[in-house]
Amino acid sequence: MKLNLMTSEELLHFKFELIKEIKLMLQTRSRHKPQWLRSQDVQELLSISAGTLHNLREKRILPYSKLEGVIFYDYDDIIEVLKRNKVT
Repeated sequence: MKLNLMTSEELLHFKFELIKEIKLMLQTRSRHKPQWLRSQDVQELLSISAGTLHNLREKRILPYSKLEGVIFYDYDDIIEVLKRNKVT
């Protein structure tokens, strides 16, 4: 087995490149919003209670999909509802 040694400068360069790559990965990940959210996610996103979310569904203000008893909300629909109800 061949052994490769690194100088301190090479190791420091590797460290900075690694940090740069990790930052890029984290930025890319934080920009990506999931398309479909569960009720708990929507409650946290909008800082609302389960009852308020239920009312938004019942009044047909916030569209949703239901699959085998689990309710899902489209992220883009949430943003659209917020934009439509924006007070200027």
